Amino acid sequence: MAFEKDNSFITGRLKSVGYAFKGAFKLITTEHSVMVQFSLAIIMIIAGFYFDIDRYEWMMQILAFGLVLGIESLNTAVEKIADFVHPEFHDKIGFIKDIAAGAVLFAALAAIAIGLLIYVPKFI
Repeated sequence: MAFEKDNSFITGRLKSVGYAFKGAFKLITTEHSVMVQFSLAIIMIIAGFYFDIDRYEWMMQILAFGLVLGIESLNTAVEKIADFVHPEFHDKIGFIKDIAAGAVLFAALAAIAIGLLIYVPKFI
């Protein structure tokens, strides 16, 4: 199936947004790591309302889980492309996938630090 380019600015952008929502839905419903991270984001939103965090804390929290979900999405895309290009195990493909997973780890560690900075003082 070939995709035709939509040269209209408005309908082209609407189609792009539609594809983005379709991709986000696929990630949330098929990828276990994204399911877990999305669930944690929901829990953090509930915690934010429960602890009545301020505007700055909301901004940091939204940035943190947005970063993790975004990087995890890119990691998933890298893994899917790598598996498509070279389905059987290969050291170089494994190296590439490990690097992409490492990017998720950096984002997750930053998100954990932000969560601790926001919520630990609420318990002390």
